[in-house]
Amino acid sequence: MSEHRRKTSQPQGGGRAAARRAAQQSTGRRAVPSRRATSASPSESPSESHGEERQFGSRAEARRAAQKGGRRRGADAGGHGAGGGGRRRGGGGSDGPGGRGHDHGDSGEKRIIDYPRHGRYGFRRWVPSWKLVSGLCLGFLGVLMGVGGISYAWVSKPNINEAAEAQNNVYYWADGTQMVATGGAVNRQILKYEQIPEEMRNAVISAENKSFETDKGIDPVGIGRAVLNMATGGETQGGSTITQQYVKNSMLTQDQTLKRKFQELFITLKVAGEDSKEKVMAGYLNVSYYGRGASGLQAAARTYYNKDADELNASECAFLATLLKGASYYDPAGAPDIDKANATPEKNTERAKDRWKWILDEQVKDGRMTAEDRAKYTKFPMPLPKKKDAKLGGQTGYLVELSKKYFLANNKQNIDAKKLELGGYEIHTTFQKKRVKELEAAVNKVYKAKIRPKDRPKTDTHVEFGGASVDAKTGAIIATYGGQNATTHFTNNADATGAQVGSTWKPFVLAAAMQYGVRNPSGGPEQSNSERTQVSPESKYNGDDGLRIRDYTGKIWLNEDDKEWRQTNDGNYDYGDIDLRTAMEKSANSPFVQLGMDVGTDKVKDVAVASGLKDDTFMADSSVPSFSIGTSSPSAIRMAGSYATFATSGQQNDTYSVTEVKKGGEVVFQHEKKPKRAFSPVIADNVTDVLKNVVEKGTGEPARLEGREAAGKTGTTDGNRSAWFVGYTPQISTAISMFRLDDDETNEEREFLKMFGTGGEAKIHGNSFPASIWHDYMTGAMKGKKVVSFPEPKELGKKVWGGGAESPSPTPSPTPSPTPSEEEEEKPSPSPKPTQTTPSPPTPSPSRTCGIWDPNCQEANGGANAGADGGGDNTGTTDGGDNTGTTDGGDNTGANGDADNGGAQGANGNPGGTGSIWGNNG
Repeated sequence: MSEHRRKTSQPQGGGRAAARRAAQQSTGRRAVPSRRATSASPSESPSESHGEERQFGSRAEARRAAQKGGRRRGADAGGHGAGGGGRRRGGGGSDGPGGRGHDHGDSGEKRIIDYPRHGRYGFRRWVPSWKLVSGLCLGFLGVLMGVGGISYAWVSKPNINEAAEAQNNVYYWADGTQMVATGGAVNRQILKYEQIPEEMRNAVISAENKSFETDKGIDPVGIGRAVLNMATGGETQGGSTITQQYVKNSMLTQDQTLKRKFQELFITLKVAGEDSKEKVMAGYLNVSYYGRGASGLQAAARTYYNKDADELNASECAFLATLLKGASYYDPAGAPDIDKANATPEKNTERAKDRWKWILDEQVKDGRMTAEDRAKYTKFPMPLPKKKDAKLGGQTGYLVELSKKYFLANNKQNIDAKKLELGGYEIHTTFQKKRVKELEAAVNKVYKAKIRPKDRPKTDTHVEFGGASVDAKTGAIIATYGGQNATTHFTNNADATGAQVGSTWKPFVLAAAMQYGVRNPSGGPEQSNSERTQVSPESKYNGDDGLRIRDYTGKIWLNEDDKEWRQTNDGNYDYGDIDLRTAMEKSANSPFVQLGMDVGTDKVKDVAVASGLKDDTFMADSSVPSFSIGTSSPSAIRMAGSYATFATSGQQNDTYSVTEVKKGGEVVFQHEKKPKRAFSPVIADNVTDVLKNVVEKGTGEPARLEGREAAGKTGTTDGNRSAWFVGYTPQISTAISMFRLDDDETNEEREFLKMFGTGGEAKIHGNSFPASIWHDYMTGAMKGKKVVSFPEPKELGKKVWGGGAESPSPTPSPTPSPTPSEEEEEKPSPSPKPTQTTPSPPTPSPSRTCGIWDPNCQEANGGANAGADGGGDNTGTTDGGDNTGTTDGGDNTGANGDADNGGAQGANGNPGGTGSIWGNNG
């Protein structure tokens, strides 16, 4: 194409729009001239000078060029006048249009930290550059290294022998005198590296720290592996290295603080950098705790296998390495004082066997043992039985165990069993030496006089007593009896043994009836107190043996076999209608079982817990009627503490055995008294008044104290497998238990044996040996104390009739029937009408649900022989005797239907007489 036909050249850079944008931008940002150019005439338009400017090939390039022009910090304009870039917007030089200065610069100087970033817009201004990020990271690492270097130079390695040497713990009586010093039962014997068996070193490395021989004291890979294993459910392997554990066990403090962790890190690095692996390994095995008071490998070898460390084989070493994970849970002897539920001999043995096997297998994987050598060890190397410290004989061991258990459970400084065993603690207890000796003497008196296992091996073997005495005002445990000797009988009988408490539970039922009241049969089970009837101790309940038990609506309670629940009394006595005060004195079962159903056994449980008992595994099923007569098995300590709540008019204090613990002169624990209101004083004082009657003229008479008021309750269980007496004065509350158990203390399913014939008695009751021990101990314990009376109870509640007990007869009509003649009395109607013998319905008990001719009906109040056989159901009013007549006439029909006989056999075994119209000859 010829030159003259070409189109005129267009500005490069995308057409008119691009040219227009470039022109607009150039008015604020002057285009950069060629290096050869000097200056431009002010009259020249931007388009005229385009020949001197760079041509742009695209819109993007034009835009970038325009942006670069804005970044220049007055390089051109600054030389021609006052129109440089700077923070000012505008203000051109004298020889050209005002340039648009960039927001962040005015003279071209550079900032140390370019943030927010210049030349970026929108969110890009706030995204740091890689130079800034890397610079900050390097600076931070530099600071850390500086701090680390200073810390590394500042910390010092601990003195191992001084820091980790096991010391004794000293226990003190309540008066401040020393009871016993114990804790470091086995002395440490330091071994040199050469004296440690290679098998032990290999076992520990494979189990604890596989990279020990090559790591620098800290093993990040090991920590990651430990986390992964825990996440996937595999065998747990500690993230801490052997060096870290060595440092940790060697430090004076064991508290889990950030400062302690920081120190541990740098001490570990220093130890790893300065000490040889041999020294670290020997130090670790010499300071580690293996349980049973053994600190260090040599002590452990002597304790568990009665041999020196260099005599251990690979199997025994693997077991000892297992203990380093936590002796309380891997010692086959168990540690019930630490964790009764999980540290049993059975569970510990199973755990120990699994880990022992795993450690041996790991050594084969790691090349530290051949498969042939591993095959030699198939039988678990069971250690020797646990021995007791001779200093802990008699009652001392039980007292130490109780105080140690209490301290570990209640301290707030994370002091665990391992730390406590390292020693150095002063433990001040609540135990009174004189009271402990008096309680032990009272029990030994019964053993010596009555228990003769050689003469009566079938009845007098395995007889055990337990006891606890509590300061009623504070809850402090002043004395316990745990068994004949803590070094031979390991179970502490003052603690929970599984022995049911029997009728000593009945005061909780009475207190619940006063606290919540009995339910209205027409209401729902969850009735408020305003919808219930508060019960007075003078309320009457049916006390017959074999009584049908009903729920609060009147429906007969069926057991799991769909059979009627019939409650028996001890000795199968029939008490007829009996008030609750007398029922407590006689320890009748049927009134309290029915009362518990009317109130709700859940409410009975609530009162028992409020008084100080624990809702734990020793609390029985509260959904069945028998809950109200003591199928639970709390400890003697708990029972003494709960009865103390009655002694203090309803103020409950938790029992405790430690007042204060010190270490190095610093107090690390102090008991805090936190009294709570369990129930009102009027309820507690009424319960106490009823229990006073038990001691003064009821089953608890053998416990009466000369010249002092005492309240208490006896307890005997089904099958005569346990017997209790729990009682109190205003100052001291004491519980005594008696039972028989087979002698295998390692068996969790130990059987309670019957006590018929034990001690030469036909049957053991709470008022026999337990009440006798209580009396002898309390006589001495109260000697010299001020005579204090219980508060006078105030009246409360209403007199109700329950369990089929007959409420008073309604007022007779204004025109009563004429008094029958003697002739009529001699010739009673042979066929009495049902209406003649139907008593008034009890209030608020449910209405009658069975006919008067039903031989199994238990709702009438006559018939002392009423029982499971259904015989002797002679109905009558509350005014009659055992075989009373009805209100309408002498139709005192016996269960056999013989109208002429008048009455069935009475409670004394004699034939019932012919009832009169008032029933007072029955």
